[in-house]
Amino acid sequence: MTGNPVNIFDFEKLAQQKLDSAAFDYYAGGAADEVSVRDNRAAFDRIRLRPRVLVDVQARDLSTTLLGQNLAFPLVIAPLALAGMAHMEGDVGIAKAAAERGIPYTLSTFATSSIEEIASAVESALWQQLYIYNDRGITRQLVARAEAAGFQALVVTVDTPLGGLRERDIRNRFRLPPGLRLKNLNDFQLDQVGEKQDDSAIAAYATTQLDASLSWKDIEWLRSISSLPVLLKGILHPADAQLALNHGASGIIVSNHGGRQLDTTLATIDALPEIAAVVDGQLPILLDGGIRRGTDIVKAIALGAAAVLVGRPVLWGLAVNGAAGVGQVLDMLRNEFDTALALCGCPSVAAITSDLIFK
Repeated sequence: MTGNPVNIFDFEKLAQQKLDSAAFDYYAGGAADEVSVRDNRAAFDRIRLRPRVLVDVQARDLSTTLLGQNLAFPLVIAPLALAGMAHMEGDVGIAKAAAERGIPYTLSTFATSSIEEIASAVESALWQQLYIYNDRGITRQLVARAEAAGFQALVVTVDTPLGGLRERDIRNRFRLPPGLRLKNLNDFQLDQVGEKQDDSAIAAYATTQLDASLSWKDIEWLRSISSLPVLLKGILHPADAQLALNHGASGIIVSNHGGRQLDTTLATIDALPEIAAVVDGQLPILLDGGIRRGTDIVKAIALGAAAVLVGRPVLWGLAVNGAAGVGQVLDMLRNEFDTALALCGCPSVAAITSDLIFK
């Protein structure tokens, strides 16, 4: 592709031209046949909007409040592992672009920048993504560091008792490129994992380090060691949404890990309505997976989400032009969302209601 990108799909094409093929595959790929990766996107395209007209939308308010934090518009940046592969500015560049636009950034445990580096680079809403390790001391240390650095929420990934079968990474025998380190894990490197000829370092790491016995009691343990809000990322079943309520979660993120864990799961936007019915406004619901347009954000909110998380598009912007590229991607989504609000007859986020969805 040549010329200036005009949408997220253009950014993806440009990013693929810039990135090493193994890095692009790591970011873009999913589990097995990647059915869920494709369906996350296709499900949004299947949903039809039914706008209202003759509503005064001259002055529009895109802002919202989430967990007591003010958001410029209802979007949070999802945790992005190994962002340093995309561009030398890495996580710091993402955090700066987000901070300039009033958007929270969720730092991955697998970041190539440390908690402390991010906190010193920006003064804004920062969330910390966590896994529960076999060695609870690792998780406890990450929580303590995030609290000390002023992070405002913990996002626990609950759908990864082990790594999904990411066949692109297996074919590439994916390893962290030279010069990059996982700085939140005491400089642990993925090439320190015992190598298997038919596996990737990420999958091997998940199998050896993450706790496959993780259960709801561990969520209670995490809440006992921190006063920060705890959001659970990876909920798809309404029964699990009820259990999240029962065990004191501060929020739910409806997610299938971008289609990177279990293939052929339902699309996240398809899972949202039943979960919203169970939660019934008792805690905020966020959604990730497949968000590429401003209309997608409207659809998610109309079906029960308070906000959405965006992952891969941020990496495409980073790969194309560092922090400036991330800013372009975020501005695109904001502008598309603003346009969609106006054309749906919604002067504010609060005006987005379920009757905008044609059933």
